[in-house]
Order: sequence, then structure tokens, then C-alpha cells
Amino acid sequence: MSKQLKILAVDDDMINLKLLKSMLKKFDFVSEVVEARNGADAIAIIKTQSDFDIILLDIIMPVMGGIEMLKVVRADENLRQLPIVVLTTDETKKAEALECGANGFLMKPVKQDDVKKKILEVIIF
Repeated sequence: MSKQLKILAVDDDMINLKLLKSMLKKFDFVSEVVEARNGADAIAIIKTQSDFDIILLDIIMPVMGGIEMLKVVRADENLRQLPIVVLTTDETKKAEALECGANGFLMKPVKQDDVKKKILEVIIF
């Protein structure tokens, strides 16, 4: 695979974030993982770095949750096409996340193979 992905991982749980980051770093197609602690942080990061290939987004976070962030990103002309995969422990949020524009959904705790498969599903290399 020639393309190297830049991924934005958004989760308010530091442990989950570190686990996800170390998981992503093992994939040969990932060049960089940027971390954000909530949706508001993530949006601030996206505004300064517009070259993300995919966002992995937790749903339940303080300040701005995942669903709210999805709506903001999808309402932005420049970000509308950005693939977003939602990661959550709450199965009931799946339909809402997909309705709000998520490209995929993974239940936590996420497994490395599932994360890899899902990224490859939503990213067209």
C-alpha cells in the first residue's frame, strides 16, 4: 500500500487513546496519529491541519460529544467527505451515529483486526 494515513483519534479516556494509538502505529499504512480529548479539541485540530485521512471518534465525551462533532464536521463543506468511524461502548448510539454521517461503527473495546478492517473498508486507497 502506497498511501500513508494520517489519523485523528478522539477519545476522552487517556488509556483508550493510548491503546488505540499503539494499535494504529502497528499498521504499515499509518504514518501519523494525532490525539484529541473531545469533539471541540478535535475540531480545533482539524481547522489547523486539514490533511487527515480518517477520524476515529468516541461518542461519549465531555465538552463536545461524538454525535455533536459529527454534525459539525458534516455541516462543513470542506470536511463533509472526511471518513469518520465511531467507537463506542453504547450499541444504542449506532443508528444515530450513522444517521449523523458516520462512515462506520465499532464497539469498544476495539480489536486490532476489526480496526484495521474497518479503516480499509472506509478508506479507498
